[in-house]
Amino acid sequence: MENEPFDRATRLILEALQADARQSTQQLADKVGLSATPVWRRVKELEERGVIRRHVALVDRERLGLSICVLANVSLVRHTEGAVEAFEAMVAASPEIVECQAITGEADYVMKIVAPDMKVYDQFLQSKVFKVPGVASVRSNVVLREVKYETAYPVP
Repeated sequence: MENEPFDRATRLILEALQADARQSTQQLADKVGLSATPVWRRVKELEERGVIRRHVALVDRERLGLSICVLANVSLVRHTEGAVEAFEAMVAASPEIVECQAITGEADYVMKIVAPDMKVYDQFLQSKVFKVPGVASVRSNVVLREVKYETAYPVP
């Protein structure tokens, strides 16, 4: 059931909520062509199944004074359980890291980090990332401009 394709109404609900999660159930119902009660039930079911994980507000990072965005590739010296756990615990505890994925290829992780300026980013590396045992290297790529930034996923 978890990977079953969504019907038209559910796809429309997901697309509409990804565009604006503050819509009322009635507004969603009008867009989908159903009454409010079945739309409400579908949204609740999507939340219970974990398809909808949470409702959030998107904030402009530059208006918060976070003008630097860095994509950092991190390699670990060794992949012992303790090193991986220590690194991932540091990631979870660092609000500057807004995304982190374990990857294949030349690095073990890629992180998206935001900061007010390069000095603060350097301090972050020195005080947090390089303090984690097992971190071998960090290759930083400063984002010059965002060509595309979307939070909505295509709904199959």
